[in-house]
Amino acid sequence: MTKKAYFILGGSILLIVFLWAFVNGEVGKNRSLDLLAKNNENIDTTPHEPNYVYHFEADSFVVHQEILKPKQFLADILLKHHISYPEIDLLVKNAKAVFDTRNMRSGHRYTILCERDSSQRARYFVYEPNKREYVVFDFGDTIRAYKMQKQILLETREVSGVIQSSLFEALAGQKINIQVALEMANVFAWTIDFYRIQKGDFFKVIYDEEFVDGESVGVSKIHAAVFNHYSSDYYAIFFENGDEKGDDYFDEKGKSLRKAFLKSPLEFGRISSAYTQKRFHPVQKRWKAHLGTDYAAPTGTPILAVGDGVVTEAQFKTYNGNYVKIKHNSTYTTQYLHMSKIGAGIKPGTRVRQGQIIGYVGSTGLATGPHVCFRFWKNGRQVDHRKEPMPPSEPVKAELREQFEVRKNEFKQKLDNIPLPLPETDVAKQEV
Repeated sequence: MTKKAYFILGGSILLIVFLWAFVNGEVGKNRSLDLLAKNNENIDTTPHEPNYVYHFEADSFVVHQEILKPKQFLADILLKHHISYPEIDLLVKNAKAVFDTRNMRSGHRYTILCERDSSQRARYFVYEPNKREYVVFDFGDTIRAYKMQKQILLETREVSGVIQSSLFEALAGQKINIQVALEMANVFAWTIDFYRIQKGDFFKVIYDEEFVDGESVGVSKIHAAVFNHYSSDYYAIFFENGDEKGDDYFDEKGKSLRKAFLKSPLEFGRISSAYTQKRFHPVQKRWKAHLGTDYAAPTGTPILAVGDGVVTEAQFKTYNGNYVKIKHNSTYTTQYLHMSKIGAGIKPGTRVRQGQIIGYVGSTGLATGPHVCFRFWKNGRQVDHRKEPMPPSEPVKAELREQFEVRKNEFKQKLDNIPLPLPETDVAKQEV
């Protein structure tokens, strides 16, 4: 074989080897890329939001969440997490203006956030005095305390109910926040006597409920409501009337629901003895006139001034017990008897506002049980306040009437469209 042939053969072999190496290298490279791609398919590249405990990033701490036990003190908790007695003492002093640690109560939640190092020392202690806020005790360079508000979410709700025995029962049966009953009682306090509501009365209400951490913490505002009482509809529309008295509730004609006097000196209770010209007195054991209305309630129940006025008497007398008398104007005077105690600061000459606490239910004087005997004078003569027509307050201002009509029509339509709960017999039929 000639040199030329050997040269050609050798070149061919080198070319084949080069091509073989290149192809196998590319195949290996592609295989490696395919394998890497498959592995990457199992890796979650989605960005994750940091996990927070209160306003702290939980991943930065060792977190301990507990419930305060009976007779458990702050020192009992913090000593276990390497906070010394002198530091605890300093914390208590520094925190007093923000939160008095003596007011910590069993059953409340607390959280300790510890450093993620070998010391495991507490960096923050967080205590919840209520469902809306929390107190942070900071063990940083400066030992201090501060309060923070939790995030409150508002949810507008529409509910209705039919009275079987009471407003509370109608709401509790639907697992509705019972504060709705208290707010409705305030809204209709001048219009509806809740001691006279009867079976078959019904209500519809649109309100804002507050939620913290998914749990209801209260009712912030009633937007509108209607209460059907003795087959008559009583509407209440919240409206900003733009005067010094602030926002108010008005009926469908634009008249304020706020009358000169509350219907009762108690928010809730029961009438144990009505105004009458002839009653057998339970203590004196003889027939005599009872020129007042007795409202029975547990001892200590707040007694409210039914209207603005000036206190003329606040003292103890043998028959009346502890009592307060209020002159509202030249026409009307009211009196509240048998208090367990008179309210703080209530004395002759004190000016009181409608709804202000002036005392507490008791059984002092001639009384067989805890109640308030409420007396009402008109032009110097005692009358039955439950039969007296009460003068109205200011209506919607003329210049705001058009705005009110728009709001009234909107909410009246919403109220009218809220269905009433089905009677229990109908619900049972549906379940079958």
